[in-house]
Amino acid sequence: MLAEVDRLVPQLVLWRRDLHANPEIARTETRTTAFLTDTLRAHDIAVTDLPHTGLVAEVGAPDPQHRVALRADLDALPVPDRSELPYASTVPGICHACGHDVHTAVVLGAALALKAIEPALIERGLAVRFLFQPAEEVMPGGAHDLVDAGAMQGVDRVLAVHCDPSIDVGTVGLADGPITAACDAIDVTLTGPGGHTSRPHLTADLTFALAKLLTDLPAALSRRLDPRAGVALVWGQVDAGNAANVIPATGHALGTLRILDVEEWRRLDGLVERLAQEIAAPYQVSARVQHIRGVPPVVNDPSAVALLRRACSAALGDDAAVPTRQSLGGEDFAWLLESCSGAMARLGTRTPGGHTYELHQGDLVIDEAAIAAGARMLAVAALLSS
Repeated sequence: MLAEVDRLVPQLVLWRRDLHANPEIARTETRTTAFLTDTLRAHDIAVTDLPHTGLVAEVGAPDPQHRVALRADLDALPVPDRSELPYASTVPGICHACGHDVHTAVVLGAALALKAIEPALIERGLAVRFLFQPAEEVMPGGAHDLVDAGAMQGVDRVLAVHCDPSIDVGTVGLADGPITAACDAIDVTLTGPGGHTSRPHLTADLTFALAKLLTDLPAALSRRLDPRAGVALVWGQVDAGNAANVIPATGHALGTLRILDVEEWRRLDGLVERLAQEIAAPYQVSARVQHIRGVPPVVNDPSAVALLRRACSAALGDDAAVPTRQSLGGEDFAWLLESCSGAMARLGTRTPGGHTYELHQGDLVIDEAAIAAGARMLAVAALLSS
């Protein structure tokens, strides 16, 4: 089977480059879905469409004793491509800055390699399901699409990889327990009467109130939640006003709230809204808060991590598995783990001795040897699941 993965690698690299050059943001992944559908069907793999974008495919025993699922996410980010690669994004303002094109090529490679040994899967009573998920980068994410469509029914274990540009290609970061953080979206709108900047005392100084909220709300949360929970409210978008001498009537801030501890995350109900209103009240400005619950932490099952560790050794070498730590990143793979046990691995994408890139930045460059490494590991992990 590993020989089949290796045979596929040149084509997988070309497919990944095509995906990279033609990115699609969340819930618009129609071209990507069509490409996957055509490719899988060309290899005699049955495909089930999701209601909008994305798909589910499966190989192996029709009535399995055990079913493992491998998940890839399809969507890109609204980030301009600054990589200057020959296959850089051709879509203005959009690129695969999180490596989802690599995830897709990895799971596609595992699917085609496992299809090539399907008789062995049937003999083992094993089925492998491939979840090509849309809309990981938004809240609520496309993991709910999979669950609502019944894609997790009958699945005993689910596995995934996520690109990690901080570790070398050929290595895989593994850890038991929490590996990501809970992540929510916070959308705050302030409203007031507006007025002249020469007379802030006769109106409501909304811009000043917004500035206070931007600094005081994260500070207040850090004092209302257990410090060990690692709470971080960070603003990504702020806007108010159109003129230097006009106090605006509305202001807006959008950010993410991340928490390492799932219990503190569950206890958040209403707290952000109350604090925002209390901060705005002295300035006679009203605050409306949309607290959009996103994802709980991804919590890796130790038995699934042990499986991935064995797969790393068999597919990549005895030293391929390396330790990794919990991050403040959010991942809606966590919702799939509500249905069964599983784990997410961090796939090394850094060229040894090369530059360390950051995710969600337009200059991200991934060592394409990661495609072969990920496909080899996931294919072996699926086979070892029986």
